Amino acid sequence: MGSTSWWIGLVARVGWAARSEDGMTTAELLGNAALGIAALVAIWAVLQTLGLDIVNWIRGQLGV
Repeated sequence: MGSTSWWIGLVARVGWAARSEDGMTTAELLGNAALGIAALVAIWAVLQTLGLDIVNWIRGQLGV
């Protein structure tokens, strides 16, 4: 009986340790920041190439 409760306690602790997340690590934060910067650069590049065409299209639609 004693060894069974020891195994149950061990499995419970290992399961808890595998699921616990105390917070975001520095690597996760830097990864998220890098993805955000990459998205901004991609949006900027698209707007640089299509920006004038989009502005002209909007002006044509508005009749300005």
